[in-house]
Amino acid sequence: MEEFNILALLTILAGAWLGGTAAKRLGYPPILGELVIGIILGPAVLGLLETSEMIAVLAEVGIILLMVYIGIEINFRDLGKASWPGLLAAIGGFVVPFGLGYYTILLFDGTHLAALFVAIAVGVTSLATKSRILVDLKLLNTRIAYVLMAGALISDTLALIIFAGMLSFVDAGSIDTLGLIFVAGKAILFFALTALAGYFLLPLLGRFLSDQKIKNRTFHFTLILLIVFGFCELAEMADLHSILGAFMAGLFIRDGVFNRQISKEINDIFHDISIGFLAPIFFVSAGFHVTLEVFQSDLLLLISVTLVAVIGKIVGTALFYLPSGYGWREGITVGTGMNGRGAVEIIIAGIGLEMGIISAEIFSILVFMAIFTTLSVPLFLTWTTDWLRRRGELVHQESRKGTLILGANPLGLYLARHLNQEGDVTIIDTNRELIEEAKKQGFKSILGNALKEETLDEANAVEKNTFIALTGNNEINLLAAQTVHNYFYIPKNIVLVAPKEGGAGMELLDRIGASSMFANKTNLAPWIYKLKSGNIQEKTETIETKISTRNWVKQNRSRQDDILPLFIINLEGNLRPFHFHDEIDAGEKVLYLH
Repeated sequence: MEEFNILALLTILAGAWLGGTAAKRLGYPPILGELVIGIILGPAVLGLLETSEMIAVLAEVGIILLMVYIGIEINFRDLGKASWPGLLAAIGGFVVPFGLGYYTILLFDGTHLAALFVAIAVGVTSLATKSRILVDLKLLNTRIAYVLMAGALISDTLALIIFAGMLSFVDAGSIDTLGLIFVAGKAILFFALTALAGYFLLPLLGRFLSDQKIKNRTFHFTLILLIVFGFCELAEMADLHSILGAFMAGLFIRDGVFNRQISKEINDIFHDISIGFLAPIFFVSAGFHVTLEVFQSDLLLLISVTLVAVIGKIVGTALFYLPSGYGWREGITVGTGMNGRGAVEIIIAGIGLEMGIISAEIFSILVFMAIFTTLSVPLFLTWTTDWLRRRGELVHQESRKGTLILGANPLGLYLARHLNQEGDVTIIDTNRELIEEAKKQGFKSILGNALKEETLDEANAVEKNTFIALTGNNEINLLAAQTVHNYFYIPKNIVLVAPKEGGAGMELLDRIGASSMFANKTNLAPWIYKLKSGNIQEKTETIETKISTRNWVKQNRSRQDDILPLFIINLEGNLRPFHFHDEIDAGEKVLYLH
């Protein structure tokens, strides 16, 4: 038996961390850094490491757990919300590069099976790549982001289904009608059994554990691992790859099956174990199989596959997007965003290499294609979104709607009256008198503790787009923001921070992705008094040049006690809360109290 090589494992993990960190600092997904480190440490460059039985086993477990996590991240409700434009983008962005990739390999005298593997690899897109880039470019609240995320989910799911069918074909060995029907039947039976288990058995199990009040995290994690590897074994029995079983298990281990808090903790564990430990072993070791000789022997094929991947993705998305009615320019923008590749493409290519269906040269080409296309996404997406913005065609759209306000004090009600024009507003407070006043003013108001899940469930927090914590208690504000972030995933999390709050509170804001209301530490009491007394005016200021909210506050520091910025009014007349992590574009207005 092969000796367990601790030094090799240490080197791989250290290299993965360095490469991943460097990639993140440059605005790219860690996967790219891990692949590059693998190429450098592996036989292609330094020759310090090579694959082994130990590494192969850990890498296999790593991709299984990674596929579970990818499955968990795919929300069926989001797929449903994708509707027409998201579906068109997914199909066009997959089918066109798939076809071009397939015929490109055949043109270079490749086999049909190798061509299919390459076709799938150029057809997929990377959800992780876009998630980070959309945040960096401040596009998360646009229709572009909405379509991109849905398109990535659909195209990756479609790729895995085609991959399953292809494995069935490989297993059949020949084009025998009865044999293919038998193999296809096993694949269909696998999807049917896993779907039945996911829709009916797992929710029953979740309710049973809830009724028995079993909330032990270790027990749940072990149970979920048993489910995952059970699904993997079903996939193997159907002559499919185990990653299909892991992916299906992840799809059904979703919110609502198990206790929400347990689900969140288990999801975090899968994230940390897969992305933080085992999956990097797979991606670094994938770099060991890469050969730089392709730049000499197969340079034309590398260029052809990369061009096919880029042009096919952008043009295919734009063409299929036309029936959406949103225009070819938005279609091109969506296509540039979907151009990056990542985890699923490398996993599928790695399996093809392992099965001997593609050569090391083709695998190397797919790795470099993934790197080149992903590097292009921030550049192309910045150009195209700026193009839409200049033409006034960058449409803002939220998949969630409405605001949840903690604090029924006069300032909270004042904000609610304005925000009610933008969508449903719900107010939470523990003070019965304040809640009664909020109800008199026509707001949906809930008497309860915002730190309790049942109160937030009653407030329908899972559907809200924005949470504003506006009580005079810093600790309550921060804990409530952490609760809605951890268990209800509200995208915009804004917290009032009083002047007495130290650095620890601000650090917590960063950890939960929250921002400070009014872009400054603010004492609530004086503004409540001014509102009650009526000694206050509402004013607006038009911004001439782009400026951050923080710098706007600094420019007005001399009259800090006399003004309170509440909202930014965009060019379409829509309001958004004034908070620390935002920028005000030229032509937008600041609405403030004076």
